[in-house]
Amino acid sequence: MGHDQKDLHKFSVAGALVTLGIIFGDIGTSPLYVMSAVISTIEKNGGVANKDFIFGAVSAVFWTLTMQTTLKYVVITLRADNKGEGGIFSLYTLVRRRAKWLVVVAMIGGSMLLADGIITPPISVVSAIEGLRQINPDIKQTHILVLATLIITFIFFLQRFGTSFVGKSFGPIMLVWFSMLGILGIFQIVRYPEILKAINPYYAYQMLTQMPNGFWLLGAVFLCTTGAEALYSDLGHCGRGNVRVSWGFVKTMLLLNYFGQGAWLISLPKIKSGINPFYGIMPEWFVITGVIIATLAAIIASQALISGSFTLVSEAIRLNLFPKLKINYPSKFKGQLYIPSVNTILYLGCTGVVWFFKESAAMEAAYGLAVTTTMLMTTILLLYFLQLRRVPLWGIVIFVLIYASIELSFCFTNLIKFAHGGYVTFVIASAILFVMWVRSQAVEIKRRLTEYVKITDYLEQIKELSKDISVPKYATHLVFLSTMRSDDKVEQKIIYSILQKQPKRADIYWFVHIEVTDEPYTMEYRAKIIADNDLVKVEFRLGFRVEQKVSLFLRLVIQDMVRNGEIDVRSRYHSLKGRNVIGDFRFVILEEVLSSDNDLPFMEQFILNTDIAIKNWTASPEKWFGLDTSLVTIEKVPLVINPIRDITLTRVQ
Repeated sequence: MGHDQKDLHKFSVAGALVTLGIIFGDIGTSPLYVMSAVISTIEKNGGVANKDFIFGAVSAVFWTLTMQTTLKYVVITLRADNKGEGGIFSLYTLVRRRAKWLVVVAMIGGSMLLADGIITPPISVVSAIEGLRQINPDIKQTHILVLATLIITFIFFLQRFGTSFVGKSFGPIMLVWFSMLGILGIFQIVRYPEILKAINPYYAYQMLTQMPNGFWLLGAVFLCTTGAEALYSDLGHCGRGNVRVSWGFVKTMLLLNYFGQGAWLISLPKIKSGINPFYGIMPEWFVITGVIIATLAAIIASQALISGSFTLVSEAIRLNLFPKLKINYPSKFKGQLYIPSVNTILYLGCTGVVWFFKESAAMEAAYGLAVTTTMLMTTILLLYFLQLRRVPLWGIVIFVLIYASIELSFCFTNLIKFAHGGYVTFVIASAILFVMWVRSQAVEIKRRLTEYVKITDYLEQIKELSKDISVPKYATHLVFLSTMRSDDKVEQKIIYSILQKQPKRADIYWFVHIEVTDEPYTMEYRAKIIADNDLVKVEFRLGFRVEQKVSLFLRLVIQDMVRNGEIDVRSRYHSLKGRNVIGDFRFVILEEVLSSDNDLPFMEQFILNTDIAIKNWTASPEKWFGLDTSLVTIEKVPLVINPIRDITLTRVQ
C-alpha cells in the first residue's frame, strides 16, 4: 500500500480485512482476560464480586474504550502521522525540534512498548489455552505451558514471511473471531438486557468512588485498551482510513461481548472464584470450537505487537537511538520488515515470561504497567504536536487534563502490582532503555568532540598523492562514509586514513554523508565537486524508514553525474581508459576504537566503551549499508576524542 497523503484516508474492503489481521489482534483478544481480571482483583482486595461491581466494571470498560481508544487514539492520535507512518518514534520526529528533552520521553515510551511486545504473546496465548479447563478441569498447567510454548514458537517462525503474508492469512480469521464475540454477547444481552444500563457513566463513577477498593479495579479495566498503542504503531501497514472504519466494527463486537459477559455474571446466584466469563457465555457444545478460535486470535494478537516492535526498532536505529541491526524486507510493500535479532530476543523473552509466571492471571500486573507508561509518554508528545498544529490553548489544556488524569490513575493502580510481577516489565524496559541511552549519548559525545579539519588544508596533499605513482594505487574510486555536514570540513580520521595510516592513492575520492530526515520516505541527494576529477562530496537525505543502500544509491548518483558531463568515471589505467572501462570502486569504513590516550570523564568513557562493545553484537557496517563485502575495507582507527594534556617529560643524560 502506498503512503501518499491522498491514500492515507482511503478505505477498501481488502485493506480492512488485512487491517483486522495486523492492527487489532492485541486489543481484540482483551475479552479473554479483562472480566476475569476484574473478578480476581475484587477478591484480592477483600471484596465480593456482586451485581454493583459488575455494572461498574462494564461501565468502566465501555468508557475506557470510548475515551482512551476511540477518542484519544483513533480520532486524535492517528492524525499525528508522519507521511502515513505512526508510532511513538514517528510522533517524536514531528515534534523533536520543539524541545531536546523529548528524546527521553520517546525512549521511555519506546522501551516500554517493546517490553509490552514480550508480555503480550504469553498472556494472550496462555489465556486462550486455559480455556481447555472448561472441557477438562483436571488438565495440568505444565501441559498448558508446553502447548503455549509451541504456539509462541510457531508465531515467531511466521514473522520471517512479513506482515503482508500474516495480514492476508489472519484477516479472515479475525473476522470470524470478532463476529463470534458479537454473537455470543448478543445472546446473553437478549436474556438479561438490564446490563445495557451500564452505558451510564454513573455506574463507573459509583464503583470508583463509593465501593470498597473500587478504585483499584482500574488496573484490571485498563487491560481492555492495551492494544491502542500498537494500533498507532502499525498505522503505516494499513492506512488511517482502513483503521478508522475497521475500528467501528471491532469496537461494536468488543462491547457486545463485554456486555454479554456482564449479563451472564449478574444472572449467576453467586460468582465463583477463578471463573472466566469469556468461556462461561459459550454454550457447552461450542466451547472446544471457541478455544480453537480464541487460540488463533491469540496468535494474531501476538504478531500485532511483534510487527510493531520491528517497526519501532527500525525507526530507533535510523534516529540513532538503537544500535544498527540487520533488517530484512520480506515483501515489496513499504513498512513490511523483519529483524532477525529482535525476533530472537522477543522469542526468548516470551518463552521466559510463560515459564516464569506460569498462569495468565499472574501476568496481568506486568502487562498493564508497560502500556500505561507508553500512553503517558504519547500524551506528552501529543501536547507538543497539538501546539505545532496551532490548536487553541484551551483545547490543549482540556486534552492534557483529561488524559493525564486517566492515564495517571491507570498507572497508579498498576504500580501497586509492582511486587506481584510489575517489576518484570520494569527490568525488561530498563534494559532496552539502557541500550537506547548509551547509543544516543555516544552519538552526542562523538558529535560534540570529534575533530573536523578543513578540506582545503589537505587538498594539495591529496592531489599530489593521487598522482604519485611511487605509491601503489589503492582504487580508481575510493569512497569514505563521512559525518561531514558542511562542504569544507571532514573528520580528521578520514584524512588520517588517506595520508597517514596507509597512504591510499586513488584517482577520485568520494566523501558520502547520510542525513536522516524527519519524514519517513525522503530520498534526495546533493552532489558537489570539491576538486575536478579529484574529490566529490555526495550528501543523501534519506527518511527514517528508508533502507540505507549506499552502494545502489551512489551508483544512481554517478549515472546522473556522468549523463550531465560532471565527472569521468572511466578507469585511468592507459590500457583500459581508451576502451571506456569503468574504474573500480572501493569503500573504506572506519571502525572506531577508543584510544588509551583519551582523557575523558568516567561516565563518557563508560558510554563510549559500552557502545563499542554493543556494536560487536550488531550488523556489520557493510551489511547495514548494503555494500558488497569484496569491495569494502574495514579499517580500525583510534578514537582520540579528548587527548591527555599537560604531560611534561624531562630528558636526562
